[in-house]
Amino acid sequence: MEEETRPPHRGLKKGLYLIPTAFTAANIAMGFLAVLSSVRAFQLIAVNADQAAVYFGYAAKAIVFAIIFDTLDGRVARMTRTSTEIGVQLDSLADVLTFGIAPTVLIYSWAIGATLDESTSLHNLGVFVLFMYLMCGTFRLARFNLQGSRPRVLSEGTPKVDKKNFVGLPIPPAAGLLASIVYLHPLPLSVFNENLSNIYTVLMITLMAVLGLLMVSTIRYTSFKTAGTGRQSIYLVLFIAALGMLIWLFPQYMLFGIALAYVAHGIIWYLFSLTRPRKRSVEVGESN
Repeated sequence: MEEETRPPHRGLKKGLYLIPTAFTAANIAMGFLAVLSSVRAFQLIAVNADQAAVYFGYAAKAIVFAIIFDTLDGRVARMTRTSTEIGVQLDSLADVLTFGIAPTVLIYSWAIGATLDESTSLHNLGVFVLFMYLMCGTFRLARFNLQGSRPRVLSEGTPKVDKKNFVGLPIPPAAGLLASIVYLHPLPLSVFNENLSNIYTVLMITLMAVLGLLMVSTIRYTSFKTAGTGRQSIYLVLFIAALGMLIWLFPQYMLFGIALAYVAHGIIWYLFSLTRPRKRSVEVGESN
């Protein structure tokens, strides 16, 4: 009787490929729930603003949870060595929904649609900015995938992927900042008087435009992909534990502070780099 030559743990290896996909599916689910909650909240604004705030809070928290799932699926795939091409594409499509469409629906329902009349030019401008935010985020994801498949080439001709930095603001932190603002004040902006609500709405439209420009910019943002891989990993564990406790105790303020700090740190580094003197490049073939 012939013995089976099937490699050991083959079924277990196949099962590992489902783990990152499960996190991506959870990401999609959070984006789906965020859109539904935003639509439901928009329906309730004229009836009960407090009840609408509950659903706006649900939508904002769903986007925050989606960021966690999106972060974990990549790390789990790298740890288990189960990265696949279809997984990369599925993750990008999930990000378009959760961090592109869901935040635009949320901000429209919470701010623009709640405070501005549809016949006004400001309302139309807000809708245009929301669309451009979505386009910039989609372009950012496409560029990220292209950079991953075509690593940058060093002067020596050796291809190398820059794991320490992202080029342009990633779309999850951009969506996280928008969601944290809504989570900080889940009541729709229409609860303020007309002047204040219009001012706050204009500020949100401006923020959306800035985030869109940052996503398609060449400003570098820390990726944290190499965090915890060195000898100082114990300090990272302590930092994460302390940060987690602060988020548990003060979720609204901490989430807003973290999102704002991440979005701002790339701009600060870029401005700082402009003040540093650049090294003079030596021309090739220059005579002595």
